[in-house]
Amino acid sequence: MGNSSSALKVCSDHQGGINWLSLSPDGQWLLTGSEDGTARLWSTVDSQCRAHFQGHESYITFCHLENKAAFTCSADHTIRKWDVMTGQCLAVYRGHTSIVNRILVSKDYLFSGSYDRTARCWSVDKEKPVQEFRGHRNCVLTLALYSSQDVLEDSEDEESEEKLSRDFLVTGSTDCTVKVWWVSSGRCHQTLLGHTGAILCLILDAPNRELFSGSTDFTIRTWNIVTGEQLRVFKEHQGSVICLELVNRRLYSGSADRTVKCWLADTGERVRTFKTHKHSVSTLKYHAGILFTGSGDACARAFNTKTGILQRVFRGHKLIINCIQIHNELLYTASHDGTLRIWDIRQICKRNKRRLKERSIQGRHSRLFNNKVGCMVHQENGGEQEAVELV
Repeated sequence: MGNSSSALKVCSDHQGGINWLSLSPDGQWLLTGSEDGTARLWSTVDSQCRAHFQGHESYITFCHLENKAAFTCSADHTIRKWDVMTGQCLAVYRGHTSIVNRILVSKDYLFSGSYDRTARCWSVDKEKPVQEFRGHRNCVLTLALYSSQDVLEDSEDEESEEKLSRDFLVTGSTDCTVKVWWVSSGRCHQTLLGHTGAILCLILDAPNRELFSGSTDFTIRTWNIVTGEQLRVFKEHQGSVICLELVNRRLYSGSADRTVKCWLADTGERVRTFKTHKHSVSTLKYHAGILFTGSGDACARAFNTKTGILQRVFRGHKLIINCIQIHNELLYTASHDGTLRIWDIRQICKRNKRRLKERSIQGRHSRLFNNKVGCMVHQENGGEQEAVELV
């Protein structure tokens, strides 16, 4: 295991903690949203700050980056849209009456969740909400979106053409419920009951018709997003479930109990626990067979997902790491200490790829050996020996 206290670069332009970090779809830009009420745009080519977005009257809670536009939401109750190239504020979305916690951008629409107990849908090109989602009894903390086309079979599609054009917004709240809403009407389609604590994170697997929710009740629950049926409860954490990552039907959960657990999504079986964190696990990111974690102990860590072995600790931050991103084998960590740190992860990625290749070759050799042994099994056939391959 390698330890490191030296980042390639430390970007300390913000005057307050960084609450979120977003990577553009084309990988050219990073966006940081800060307690200082501003957002900054960074080039992934040279790690230089290229734009400074100023205008919010309070801290930025979350940000989202597209290739040409940036979006920020704030404790000042507003959402702003910015031009990536000029830094100009293009739109201010007003309507929420409390802190806006989370935003989600999908094509021409913007979705937001707030402490005012509502979620809203906005046309990206207009500054007034086109839909309101009311029904939660407390703060809306997390959002997800899916289309009926993503989850219905061909045979079901024929049943109702109306369903095909329907998008659904999923909201998680501190009122212990998950709600599914018709975007077109703002009507609540389903309320998913079972959690006994606030919903902190959601992750969708639309092709498998499943939704995963993590809660302060220490559990993760899986739901069928078509029927609303609760499918499984994952119960082994001893603290709030803060973050989730789903990769190849393996679910990774980061918790206030200082661990990450890996589960088989299909059965709920816990297959591995990643320890060594000295505080809550605040963020997760999977990349090339490696699980990267950020923690309240101010360290990021890299684990081999196959073996569970801790491969590297990234030291240097002074406060909790709130968000991580990976691009071109560089790890970006954003912290409440106000810095964005950039780390070279080429060596551990290269080492991991080599191990995966060796394991693949060993597997092929093992199969070839077994086939060869099978071919050596002979069967008498009319006085002559004939090789029989065992399959």
